Amino acid sequence: MIPRYTRPEMAKIWAPETRFRIWFEIEAHAASAMAELGIIPKEAAKTIWDKGSKAVFDVARIDEIEREVKHDVIAFLTHLAEHIGPEARFVHAGLTSSDVLDTCLGVQLARAADLLLADLDKLLAALKVRALEHKNTITIGRSHGIHAEPTTFGLKLAYAYAEFARARERLIGARKEVATCAISGAVGTFANVDPRIEAYVAKQMGLSPEPVSTQIIPRDRHAMYFATLAVIASSLERLAIEIRHLQRTEVLEAEEFFSEGQKGSSAMPHKRNPVLTENITGLARMVRSYCLPAMENVALWHERDISHSSVERMIGPDATVTLDFALARMAGVIEKLVVYPEHMKQNLDRLGGLVHSQRVLIALTQKGVAREDAYRLVQRNAMRVWKERGDFLALLKADADVAKALASSELEALFDLEYHTKHVDTIFARVFGQA
Repeated sequence: MIPRYTRPEMAKIWAPETRFRIWFEIEAHAASAMAELGIIPKEAAKTIWDKGSKAVFDVARIDEIEREVKHDVIAFLTHLAEHIGPEARFVHAGLTSSDVLDTCLGVQLARAADLLLADLDKLLAALKVRALEHKNTITIGRSHGIHAEPTTFGLKLAYAYAEFARARERLIGARKEVATCAISGAVGTFANVDPRIEAYVAKQMGLSPEPVSTQIIPRDRHAMYFATLAVIASSLERLAIEIRHLQRTEVLEAEEFFSEGQKGSSAMPHKRNPVLTENITGLARMVRSYCLPAMENVALWHERDISHSSVERMIGPDATVTLDFALARMAGVIEKLVVYPEHMKQNLDRLGGLVHSQRVLIALTQKGVAREDAYRLVQRNAMRVWKERGDFLALLKADADVAKALASSELEALFDLEYHTKHVDTIFARVFGQA
């Protein structure tokens, strides 16, 4: 985790102190279940809870033990025994390390998902407010980066809202899939631990029992989780790139808020750069990069190996921390985004009305002109505008072949910008529901 891109709440989930506290809770809940089943004394389970709950787990001490025993869970259990005393002999009875590690990871990933869902809610709220604000702010739509036909800036934001709404649903599904518990013992057979213990621990930790584990929870679950984070990151990048393009000097239809005292360049005092969305683009690349090793973790040897372990120690914290930061940053960008409707109007007019070419094409065909001929008539006038920067409507009126089919008043009616926004309400109702 890089401190520059880390927010405290998400960092806390992955802190060693949190991890050891979750490990203790798993062990203590298992002990409670064993006590109810008569496997260990009830007084022992009570002592484990009482003393363990009050314990402050010393990370340095656990690390010291691990340097000797070369095993993280054993190091923790040894330190836990220092707090609990003789009753520690009843801790971890029948369990294997993966029962603790995998169940803990399920808890951490679920908690991380909860924070990410809250991040998405904030971004969705910001997008909705700005989309409604600019619902009818007409701007040019672009395909291949080239002027196409008019749209509205509100629709651009509505597209993003719908995309992140889908992302939210996917993350809910990914959270459910990864929030699983395995307390099934060596190679997952429950030979030394009753399945009822797993069910109890799962309920107490807010997880679902893994239907069938080997010695570990199947990693396809985790792969789907990280793939979902990667898709969310890709959506962030798509929106970030849109804003970066719109902030270019030649476009300048929208730009990131530039605060008082902010400086854009060490060399050029005039610069106002899209640094936040460029940062989001870079962070999105990192989140996506964590997806591939998660996919590769699915294929493990037989019932258990640890080739996935080192990967997950890195990608669990890094992917969730990075996406958390990027989502929060994007919400801030949208909330403060500076929008320039007058520049949008200027850009709409830059091509002398060419954005209405399709309407003219359709109108000619409706007057009986063959589509191929209609296309040729419209295009030859459009190309003159490209080359000579003329007025498209004037050229069409002066074209005898066009004039045979369409009167001047009919041509003028085809250049109405409002025509292109007549279904904006319908689209908004689909995205945001009936207002």
